Formats: sequence, C-alpha cells, structure tokens
Amino acid sequence: MSLVQVDGLSVAFGDVTAVDGVSFTLERGAALGLVGESGSGKSTVASALLGLHRGTGARVSGSVRVGGTDVGAATDAELRRLRGPVAAMVFQDPLSSLDPYYAVGDQIAEVYRTHAGGSRRAARARAVEVLDRVGIADAARRARSRPHEFSGGMRQRALIAMALACGPELLIADEPTTALDVTVQAQILDLLHGLRAETGMGLLLVTHDVGVAAESIDDVLVMRHGRVVERGAVGDVLSAPEEAYTQELLSAVPRVDAERDRRPDAAGDVVVEATDLRRVFGRGKGAFTAVDGVSLTVRRGETLGVVGESGSGKTTLGRMLVGLLEPTSGRISHAGAQRRGGGPVPGVQMVFQDPVSSLNPRRSVGEAVADPLRARGDRDETAIRARVRDLMERVGLDPAHYDRYPHEFSGGQRQRVGIARALAAEPRLIVCDEPVSALDVTTQAQVTALLAELQRELGLALVFVAHDLAVVRQVSDRVAVMRRGRIVEQGTVDEVYGAPQDPYTQRLLAAVPALDPAVAAKRRAARLAAARTAHEELAVA
Repeated sequence: MSLVQVDGLSVAFGDVTAVDGVSFTLERGAALGLVGESGSGKSTVASALLGLHRGTGARVSGSVRVGGTDVGAATDAELRRLRGPVAAMVFQDPLSSLDPYYAVGDQIAEVYRTHAGGSRRAARARAVEVLDRVGIADAARRARSRPHEFSGGMRQRALIAMALACGPELLIADEPTTALDVTVQAQILDLLHGLRAETGMGLLLVTHDVGVAAESIDDVLVMRHGRVVERGAVGDVLSAPEEAYTQELLSAVPRVDAERDRRPDAAGDVVVEATDLRRVFGRGKGAFTAVDGVSLTVRRGETLGVVGESGSGKTTLGRMLVGLLEPTSGRISHAGAQRRGGGPVPGVQMVFQDPVSSLNPRRSVGEAVADPLRARGDRDETAIRARVRDLMERVGLDPAHYDRYPHEFSGGQRQRVGIARALAAEPRLIVCDEPVSALDVTTQAQVTALLAELQRELGLALVFVAHDLAVVRQVSDRVAVMRRGRIVEQGTVDEVYGAPQDPYTQRLLAAVPALDPAVAAKRRAARLAAARTAHEELAVA
C-alpha cells in the first residue's frame, strides 16, 4: 500500500474552488514536489493530507489516505494518532508556528508528550535529541532558548525537529526555505535529503521555487488554478516540459548563469556616494558592528545589487542610504551634497521586503500612495487623487481600485503598491530591500521587469538588496557582496559572477539551486564532503 494515496481531491471555500480533482500517490521513502504559483492550490492539498480543513467551513470531496488512514472518514481521535507519529508538517513561517513565550525545547517536548506520551524528562531528552539531529549546535543549552534567540535558519531547523519528534513516516514541508538566504536554504535542503536517507520517510515538498524542487525530489506535480497540469520525474519535467504553463514557469526562473541584456554603459551623474560607513548597535560589551567600513557609489540610471547572507549588514546599509538610520561614522553624499542632520533624505525612497507590514491595513492603497505627496506639502486633493491614479496605472494596477484595502490585493499587487508609493515623491534613487523574496517566480519576474521599465523611463538609480543571487544578476549592472558588515567583493555583474575572487562569493554561488537534478546532486555531495572535512579539522584542533 502507498504511503499516500489521493484520488479526485477537491476543496472549495465558498464559491472558490481551490483544488479541483487532484490525484497522486507517494511511496514510502520517496519524495514528491507540488510546484506552482501562489494560489495554485498546492498548500491546500498539503493541508488536506492531515485533515486540517476540518471545521473550517471548507467543502472537501474525494479520497485521501495517509499511512492507511482514510483522512476524510477518520474520527478526531484517529486524526490525532495520524498527526505526529504517521505524518507531520513543517510550515512556511517558523515565527508564526513557534510560541514566542516558551523555550523551543519545551515546545518540542509538548508535541512529543501529546502524541507519544511518556514523562516530562523523556520528552525533554527527545527534544534535545532531535535538535541535535537537525544540526543545532550545543542542543542541550539551545533547547532552553526562545524563538527570538534563534536565527531564521535555526528556527526552521527547530520546526523540522518538532516534526521529527514522533518519528513520522511522512514529512510534509510547506515552503520550508522561503525567504532564507542561499547558504541556509542549501543547508535545509541537505538536511531534508539526509533525513530521508537515514529514516526512510516519505517527503512531500510544497514550493514555488523550481530550483528548490530540483534539489530535493524524485517526482513533481505542476499545479495551476487548483489542477495538476503536468507530472513526471523531476529531471524529465524540468528538462523537457510538455505543457505551455510549465514552460512559462521555467522561463521565469532567474539563473545565475544567464547574462542580462544590458544597455550601453552611459554612466550618469553620481546620485549617492557612501564613504567608510560604519554602524554600531548597542554599547560596551554588548556593542555589535552591523556595517563596517563600507564605501560605494551609485550613478543615475544604474542598478547596484547588494547581496549577502542574513546578518551580513545589507539591510542596515540600505536604511542608512535612505536616512532611516544614522551612520555611527563615515559620510553619505546625495547628488554631490554631503548630508547633514537626520531624517529621511529628499529624492530617496525605499521599497520594503514585506508590503503587508509596510501598508496600513486600515487605509486604502490609494491613500498609502498619496502619503508622500501630502508629506511634501501638496494640498489639492483633486490633483493628488489624479496623480495617484496615474501612478497606479503606471505600475500595472487598476486606478479604479484606489479605495480598496491591502488585504484585497495579492502579494505581487501589494508590492506594486509599494513601488507606486516610492515613485510618488519623484525620487532620484530607490532602495529596494528584498522586494521579491516572498513572491513566486512569475510574480518575481513581473516585479523586476516593472522596476527595469521604470528605471529606463525615469532614469532612476536603484540599490537592489537581496539574498537571491540569481535575481540580483538579472536586475543589476554592478554588485557588492557583503559579509559580516564588510564588502568582500565588488564589481560588474559579469566580473563577480563570471570570475568570483573571494572564497565567500564562490561559496554563495555554489549554494544557488540548480535546475538540473544531476548537477544538484553533485553540488550536494561536494557540500557534504566540505562539511565533513571542516568538522574533522575542528575535532583535531
């Protein structure tokens, strides 16, 4: 009997059919990927395997069997026995899944006791054991830490440890690497691969990132509008897709080995120049240097990409360039004039990573776009509204939606609202802080194409802060690679990507997911071998 057998699964929420007639099987020890854009229904399918739609008002039809349990017909007690010991889920956002008040180890222990029973001491020991297994150093001590004391990658490892606590036969991972930098993403994918090999568990991976799928799975289902449009071995589907939609999906994937069509280098006037910037947070023994001696120049009409892992200082640098943070030392000149005093800089705007957090849910998107106009002193409401409608149209939004609220827009549309708001003040420079990190590949391509179009039309200078090296190559003219607050390498995109000089840049590029499963397997083997060597050298030392 298959570990998972789904026949004719349909899920509807009111008048919306989220999943429409999906069927598939997953054998023990195998890995299957559900790939598609946001809204394709892939997460809804994953939730149905654990019966998570029960009691939500969703209408579920078809047959779902997991580990021999008929999920649709199971009692609540049978579902509790299914969740944990048979199938467990790793959710996308660990901050939302972990309770900020309780220690991570206590939360894992609670899951273990709920599903497996046993004493508190045994549960705590199991928590330490699984934290150690997923690569948390000094697991016994870190088990007492709270979620905010873990990095993003460590929190994701903690969620995987929680899922492993009861020794499941099936692990469902819903976008487990979204918004993680490339090296941490590679570590999580390597971990999932190693756990499969070690335990023989099945893996269902839900992702919008085709490269992540190539790294991790045997077979793939491509979903669109709630239906499966293509299925097969991952190598076959990615190398020779038959369906037009799959071809479009693959063509939208940014690649580090694809050269950008670059316009002639007409170097414009210097828009911003930073010299020996340094930013320190805290005082005394608790002081932390986030940016340390950074110098750079951005000219009119060009894009500077700033890449690096989480904690490298790239977001702090971006916030200093727009005046949201004051440098501890060093200087910033805008359009040739050295900036004096604090506060936002005229002619400089920012597009933030999370449009949900940067937009007021109680105000319409039109009013959000109008804020910079009113802040600079515009008082003619008729003119303001006309200008906002023009901006909305320019970024591909319907001006008739002026009075709609952020929750009525998709993620990509909300990011377009953020871009329109940045354009309202007619800036010379826009700093984009991870503007596409949480978007699927087709929406990413649309947003980056929009930025490029606006740059050509308006002569904007862009600073594009990101951890995704493939996206940065696609949009940038020059790139600066940051590590621990310093720029370790800087040059044209072709120079840095074609012949990286710094070992750190080389490691970053080696961690980027490959669309060819064979190449991905070779890279994984090389990473594991390097990790073993480093561990052995550390043990000898």
